[in-house]
Order: sequence, then structure tokens, then C-alpha cells
Amino acid sequence: MELVCPAGTPAALRAAVEAGAHAVYCGFSDETNARNFPGLNFSTEELTAAVAGAHKRGAKVLVALNTFPRAGGEKLWHQRLADAESAGVDAVILADIGLLDYAATHHPKLRRHLSVQAAASNPDAINFYAETFDVKRVVLPRVLTVQEIAAINKEIDVETEAFVFGGLCVMAEGRCALSSYATGLSPNMNGVCSPASHVVYAEEGPDLAAKLGGFTIHRTPKEQPAPYPTLCKGCFTSGEQTGHVFEDPVSLDARHLIPALAQAGVTALKIEGRQRSRAYVAEVVRAFRAATDALAEGRDLPLAELARLTEGQQATAGAYAKTWR
Repeated sequence: MELVCPAGTPAALRAAVEAGAHAVYCGFSDETNARNFPGLNFSTEELTAAVAGAHKRGAKVLVALNTFPRAGGEKLWHQRLADAESAGVDAVILADIGLLDYAATHHPKLRRHLSVQAAASNPDAINFYAETFDVKRVVLPRVLTVQEIAAINKEIDVETEAFVFGGLCVMAEGRCALSSYATGLSPNMNGVCSPASHVVYAEEGPDLAAKLGGFTIHRTPKEQPAPYPTLCKGCFTSGEQTGHVFEDPVSLDARHLIPALAQAGVTALKIEGRQRSRAYVAEVVRAFRAATDALAEGRDLPLAELARLTEGQQATAGAYAKTWR
């Protein structure tokens, strides 16, 4: 199984490749990708150099152009498609249906993957993208069980890529609209979820309060690790219930499910974390490369301790176990 790893910077990309990534995904330094933060991402020149370096080590480079172009601003996304092809990338990861059509028409030789942002979670949707835009791989939304993935793979001819570690970002059912409401910036269009400029921490009695755009969304005892203040993982009151109504503020860790995902026909395993450091990337990639190598060789999977690298130092199997509300 191909191990697809994050790279928010050229240094992180090198670290991922050296740690054993089969493929690395990254983005340009603008709103064409869903991790558009200061200090992250690649210039055209940096991407070209990174692709050359990765290819020398036998690794692929995938570029995420996975936001939805603004009306009147499409030229930026079109230019980035051309830049990605000129840099020699192995594939682009797209979500917007218009951009998929543009890529298929103007860059037919550039391999196309369907982003998780497209939320294609059934065979009919996936086959539509494959037949209409010649999509070769779909990144599956983080709302499916292993059994559902197996059922999908029986009815499609394209590769599937499933998330196995990192931030449990669902990006569906309107949740990104919460961040847009609080900050005025859209994760889906501007590539900015919970922008750091809107995050404030304050001591309130025995607790540390985390705020986003003026909204208090977490209260954590001072001695406990505080999760990053993301609205979809915040605390809300719904009727008589107060808690994490949408999602718990923890990370995904599905290493123990790698054999089952392989059996379900998954082609690639994806690690989230383009906002993370190169040290984080290297450690996580090494752990997962050891697991995929063990699977390929018929050995028991080593389960290195990664809890200290997860959000709130906790992890979950997420929708794979259907434990969410």
C-alpha cells in the first residue's frame, strides 16, 4: 500500500521522503490549497526543486489544489495547474468540478486525484468523476467504515486513498461554515480553518479558555493538554446536552486497521499534518512505513507510541468505528 505523507514546507518534504514516504502531498503558497497559512507551502521554484529531489529518492509528489475557486478569481487556480505540470508533479488533487473540467481539457496528461473536499462517498459519485474527468484516484471522506469502503471498491475501477492518522477533519455537513461564521475566512475557499490570528487563550478561574473569533469553545483544566480551538470540535449546548456535539477534539489513529483497509481494497494510506513540524512528519512517517512494510512482508504490525503527537494527546478510530454522534 502506498504511504501518502504531508509536507507543509520543503524541509518537511525532505523529512518525509527520508523517513520512507512513497508519496508526499503539498500545496502552493496561496488560497488554492486548503492549508493556506503563513510560513507554510511552496513557491513554484521550491516545488520544482522538491519534485526533482523526491524523484531522485523514488518518491512521488502530489499537489493539492483542493479549494473551490472564487467567482472571478479562477485564473489563479488555472495558473497553478500549469505550474504544477511544469514542475513535473505526479498528480494534482482537485475538488472543484469546474477545475476538474479545466484540468481534463487543458492538462490531459496531468494525473488527477479527487480530493476529500469533494466528499465523494458512494460508487455513483466516484464513477461520475472517473468517467467524466478521468480521475484515477479518490481520497475517501472520513465518514466511512471499513465495510463501506470495501463495498465501494467492489463497484469502482479507480484507486482509493484513506486517511489513517492526524487531524480528524470531516469537512462535510456544513461544519466548515462554522469557522467561516466566526472568522470571516472559509476553509473551503480561502484554505484557512481556525486562523491563528483569531485564536486567543485566557485563564478563567481554574480553567484555560480557548476562544476563536470571540467565541469560547473549550474550557480545559490548566494541567491538562488543550486541544486546538477548532469550532467543529468545540463544545456546544444542544437541548439539555453540553459537549462535543459534532466531533471530539482528538486525532485519528487507524494503524490497527491497516490490514483491514488492505483487505477492503484501499490503494493508499494518507497521513494528515501539513501544519506540523518536520520532526512530527518524520516520526509519524517512520512509524507508518514500518507498519506498511510489516504488512507487505506478512509480519505483525509494530504499533509505536504516537499519542503524544496527537491532538489533546488522545486518538480515536473516528468514523471507521462509527462512534461519533
